[in-house]
Amino acid sequence: MDRKIKAVQFGCGKMSVYLMRYMLEKGVDIVAAFDMNPAVIGKDIGDIIGGAKTGVMVTDAQKADEVLAALKPDVCVVATMSTMADIKEAFTVCAKNGVNAISTCEESLYPWNSSPAITQELDALAKKNGVTLAGSGYPDMYWGVLIDTLAGSMQKITKITGVSSYNVEDYGIALAEGHGAGLSTEAFEQEIGKYNNLSSDEQKKLVESGEYVPSYMWNQNGWLCSKMGLTPISQVQKCIPTTHHEDLNSTTLNMTIKAGQPTGMRAVVTTETKEGITLETECIGNVYGPDDFDRNDWTFYGEPETTIHVNRPATVELTCANLINRIPALIKAEPGYVSTDKMPNNVYPVRPLNEYV
Repeated sequence: MDRKIKAVQFGCGKMSVYLMRYMLEKGVDIVAAFDMNPAVIGKDIGDIIGGAKTGVMVTDAQKADEVLAALKPDVCVVATMSTMADIKEAFTVCAKNGVNAISTCEESLYPWNSSPAITQELDALAKKNGVTLAGSGYPDMYWGVLIDTLAGSMQKITKITGVSSYNVEDYGIALAEGHGAGLSTEAFEQEIGKYNNLSSDEQKKLVESGEYVPSYMWNQNGWLCSKMGLTPISQVQKCIPTTHHEDLNSTTLNMTIKAGQPTGMRAVVTTETKEGITLETECIGNVYGPDDFDRNDWTFYGEPETTIHVNRPATVELTCANLINRIPALIKAEPGYVSTDKMPNNVYPVRPLNEYV
C-alpha cells in the first residue's frame, strides 16, 4: 500500500491507550475514535494516550455509521467488551460500511464453537461487503501460535496442558464481572458454577444458545484444534472461584472484596479429540493480591515431554501489539469472518504497516 493505513479506534478505555499509540508508532493514520462514555467523548485521543494532541476527537459511538460512511477507513480496531453478542453491533456497522475490523474481544478469536449463529451472520455480511472480520490479542500468540509452533518440535503428543493467569483489574469492569469477581460465594455458584457438572453435549447446547458464556479457553481449544488439524469429540468446562486470605481492594469494581469471597475464577476446559490428543487448558482471571503475577505455563506430554514458562508477561501490551501487527494480514485476507488460525503467523514489522499490505 503506497499510503498510510487509515484506522478507527472503537472503544477508548484502558486497552486503547496502547492500541492507539502502537498504531501511530507503526505509521498508521488514526482518523476517528468512538466511545459511549460521556466522560471520554470529546477528548483528543492524544490526551487518552498521554501524548501530544492529534486533532482527532472521540465521537459518540452512536454516530459510528455516518462517520465510517464518510471516512471509509481501511480498518477499525474494536476494544470494548468480551463476547460476540457485545461486539456484534460494532462489527456489523464496520462490515456494512466496507471497513475491515479486528477486536480484542476474547471470544472473537475463535467464535465458531461458542456463537456460531452470530459468527455465520457476520461472516455472510463481511463477504457481501468484501471485508474481513477477526479477533486477536495475547491468546492469539501465547495460547495459540506459540503452542502450535512448539508442537511442531514434538515426535508424539498425548496431552497438552496450559495455565495462564491475568489480573482482571487491567481489563475493565465487564471482564472483571464476567469472572465473578466481587460476587458472594453463593452468587458465584448460582450464576457461574451451576453448569460444572453438565455433560459435553449439554454444555455445548447451552453455550451455542447463548445461555452459558464460556471461558476464553473454550474458544482457545477450538482455535488450537483447527490450527493443529485435530477433531474435537467432547469438550467440558468447570469454573472454580478464586479467593484471597485478606481483603482486596478493586479499583475496577470500586469495592473491597472480603477475605474468602470470590476474587475471580479458574476456568478449566478439557477437550478430547479423535486423534487421541487431550487439551486441558486453564485460565485464571482474578483481582490480584500483592504477591500475584501474570504467568503462562504449557506442558506437552509425549516424546519428548516439554514445558515452557512465561513469567510476568506484559499481558496488556502484548495483547495490543499482537493485534496491531495482525492488521496487514487482516486487510489482505479473504472476505468473511476469518479467525487467525487461518492467517499467516505474525512477524515483527520493521517498517510502517502499510508496506506489508
